[in-house]
Amino acid sequence: MLRTHTCGELNAAHVGQEVTLCGWVASRRDHGKLIFIDVRDRQGLAQAVFIPKESGEAYVRAGDLRSEFVVKLTGQVNKRPQGTINPNLPTGEVEILVKSLEILNPSLTPPFEIEDNLEVTEEMRLKYRYLDLRRRKVLNNFLLRHAVYKVIRSFLDREGFIECETPILTKSTPEGARDYLVPSRVNPGEFYALPQSPQLFKQILMVSGIERYYQIAKCFRDEDLRADRQPEFTQLDLEMSFITEEDIFLLFERLMQAIFKEAKGIDIPVPFGRMTYEEAQGKYGSDKPDLRKEMGTDFAFVWVYDFPLFKYDQEEKRWASEHHPFTAPRQDDIAGLETSLDKAKGRCYDLVLNGTELGSGSIRIHDQALQERVFNILGIEKDEAYKRFGFLLEAFRFGAPPHGGFAFGLDRLLAILAGEASIREVIAFPKTQKAFCPLTGAPSEVDAKQLRELGVSIKKQ
Repeated sequence: MLRTHTCGELNAAHVGQEVTLCGWVASRRDHGKLIFIDVRDRQGLAQAVFIPKESGEAYVRAGDLRSEFVVKLTGQVNKRPQGTINPNLPTGEVEILVKSLEILNPSLTPPFEIEDNLEVTEEMRLKYRYLDLRRRKVLNNFLLRHAVYKVIRSFLDREGFIECETPILTKSTPEGARDYLVPSRVNPGEFYALPQSPQLFKQILMVSGIERYYQIAKCFRDEDLRADRQPEFTQLDLEMSFITEEDIFLLFERLMQAIFKEAKGIDIPVPFGRMTYEEAQGKYGSDKPDLRKEMGTDFAFVWVYDFPLFKYDQEEKRWASEHHPFTAPRQDDIAGLETSLDKAKGRCYDLVLNGTELGSGSIRIHDQALQERVFNILGIEKDEAYKRFGFLLEAFRFGAPPHGGFAFGLDRLLAILAGEASIREVIAFPKTQKAFCPLTGAPSEVDAKQLRELGVSIKKQ
């Protein structure tokens, strides 16, 4: 390996050892006959000193160093002289007396300094995201993200879940937001869609007998953006067979406990509060109430349930699903479903944290006859239903178990855990609010040859 130690691990126990470090030059200070540099890697920062008599040729080379040069240096770990110890730095008791120096790569002068508290425009930060990610404050968000993923996978493995991947190129089944469409070259005039969620596939996995599925899934929605929305985002997607709402609530309460404790050292009490949709609207005027003042848990969780099963779309002049058309109605509402559309409640639920909807889920319809009734209410004829969802409906004919699930936005949870106002701060390469990537320049035009191969032409607006 190029290095023997990382920059952040050296301390008084290493005094007298010869070490080799690799990293970026965070700063350079020339004190006449002494040259100091701070060298930085992902693990931390170490001070290195060059003395003409001791460092030889390395001292000469150190004169060429500038910020963000990539270097490899070898030297002896010494205690810092009295009065120069930095108690705010984990490596602040020691420094490396450099004996040899290799410049692995020079660097242009960065467009902004790699410092945590520097004011930089978001557009500049995203254009040079690879520099922004070198800042400790920004990097810490991704160390947190890694820790949360690790907790999730360990927890769900103990609970008997199987991690399954589902397709990214799939069938367009327009519900909710607009789909991102991908033209097929080998099937001219036909399109794939990028999934808004793995909803249909996870239900098919329940028909397959998987029983407990989860996936840290990429989802894509062509919708207007804001601080907590991106055209592509990540959610924890989960489905279970032979369960009720109570099983979902208890599982996710324990999962949230594990995430907050293991990733942040925070104890959150369970069970979470619960209220119906009508209670939330009546008392707080919102189905996403922020209960922090009322509860006194910085993190106030609440389950909101008993949402309306249907909503009337004034623009389309028809009834639509409040959640999605596979949401099961409450048992008491099934008999008179067609005559009480405005009163029917769905077996669906949201988890709200600090006034933000983290995610939602429902118990699904697994009975073919009931599913057809719901489609009829929504004005989806049998032929249309099979055109949209035929692969799922066909699967249901082969013994679909009772099942339900939940999905929550990992980006939203991570932003709250990190104390960030925008989910862009916890996404490695996010888009702007105009769905543009300053780093890569996407979206961008493609050449005419690509369009011809796809049988696509561009119509100017």
